[in-house]
Parts: sequence; C-alpha cells; structure tokens
Amino acid sequence: MSTFNLDIVTPTRNLDEMVVSYVRCPGLDGSFGIMANHQEGIFSLDIGEIMIKTNSETKYYSTSGGFAEIANDGVCILVETVESASAIDISRAEAALQRARDRKSSSDKENLDQLRLASALSRALIRLRVAKK
Repeated sequence: MSTFNLDIVTPTRNLDEMVVSYVRCPGLDGSFGIMANHQEGIFSLDIGEIMIKTNSETKYYSTSGGFAEIANDGVCILVETVESASAIDISRAEAALQRARDRKSSSDKENLDQLRLASALSRALIRLRVAKK
C-alpha cells in the first residue's frame, strides 16, 4: 500500500512526523479520508476523531478542530488540540462532561453561551469515545 508523510501540529507542540497509509479526519461536513496521491487542498476540521493507519497499526486521536492541508509531498494537520487515545485522562473527561451537562440543565439559561456549551459537550464526548479505542 502507498504511504505518505503526516505532520500534526498544535500551537504548543508538533507530533512526530509519521509515514502513514490512511488518515480519516472529522470535516465540517462529515468525515473524510486521505490516501497517498490525494487531490491537494485545504479542509476545515471539526471536533472529532482522527484515525491514522500505518502499515503496522491504527491510532486514534481526539481533536477540537482545525485544518488539514493536503499537498503532493504529504499532509499537515493543524489543530488547536490533539490527544492520543492512550493519553486521555478518562476521569478528567468524565468530569468535563458532567460539568457541561450540569451547565446545560442549570436554571440560568439566559447567561449560557449555547455554542460554547455545545462545543464543550462535543469535546468531552469525543474524548471519552476515543479513549475507549
């Protein structure tokens, strides 16, 4: 199977460059996959799961959104945050989910930023789902 170089970059760190055969990303309009010789482009990423396949393993990451740049020499994923499944603290993610649910059910709905609340819920749910893989 053909491979390509993948870089994942956040504002605070760069993950090691990987040689991969397939990447699935959470696009704003749904998930999309990238294989070697993919058409070039820049795609917006949503909160979700990034799946990376190498010749020997499959890895899962949680992300809070960003961009994927596909070029002829590889792919660069630029995201606000990224966590591998093994690095996710499940108790911390469960606590974040509970805080978001508590805020959602609070009686002070006028002062809630609904978009921010939905984003917090989505991030917590994705982190928990990815952590179980």
